[in-house]
Amino acid sequence: MQALLAIIEKELRTYFASPIAYVVTAAFLALTGLLFVQIVGLVRQADLRPLFSNIAIVFVLLGPVLTMRLLAEEARSGAIELLLTAPVRDATIIAGKFLAGLLMLVAMLAPTLYYPLLLGLFSTPDWGPVAAGYLGVLLLGSACLALGLFTSSLTENQIVAAVLGIGLLLTLWVVGGAADLFGGPAGALVRQLELPAHFFDFPRGVIDSRHVVFFASVTAAGLFLSYLALQTRRWR
Repeated sequence: MQALLAIIEKELRTYFASPIAYVVTAAFLALTGLLFVQIVGLVRQADLRPLFSNIAIVFVLLGPVLTMRLLAEEARSGAIELLLTAPVRDATIIAGKFLAGLLMLVAMLAPTLYYPLLLGLFSTPDWGPVAAGYLGVLLLGSACLALGLFTSSLTENQIVAAVLGIGLLLTLWVVGGAADLFGGPAGALVRQLELPAHFFDFPRGVIDSRHVVFFASVTAAGLFLSYLALQTRRWR
């Protein structure tokens, strides 16, 4: 546990020691604030579903940006060799870096709680869909971070890691469109891999256990693949 906390603390300090965290957070909050104003001005309803839908798309791009340096930069600088020879399990390394990214994501998302609170001052929003929407965003964000960490484990270049991660997530975002090309059980399987199909029920207030299991499975798969990549690097 001590090693895990040390890795999380190190990664969080690294995030905030560089301008990346501040620039990305400022851009995210500016974008969500603009979207919130447009939703209130155009829709004129106490409904945050359009905001959650746009945050989901932003997270597809943001996840790999937050994770691109977690393993790629350490591989480039040679620090990964020191980490691999330290008395720390590979699983602990992966978990610590993932949890640091998740805490960073939560810190970025936390100020957006102001939007539903502001709606509550002037209207009566349905708090069920709001809570479910935030749960869906966190589950999607976790999956994006795990897959972004995996692509970061494949290269020594941060930009390449980010591009690979964004490409992978965008593929999972639109893969359902290719389901008709396969047909039958294969097409149904491809359709089930589409991220939006498992996300958009949450902002409607529907918490389906199948969607929760899907995002948990994608997160676990991303972390396991990252672990295998780290194991491969250890035995090179």
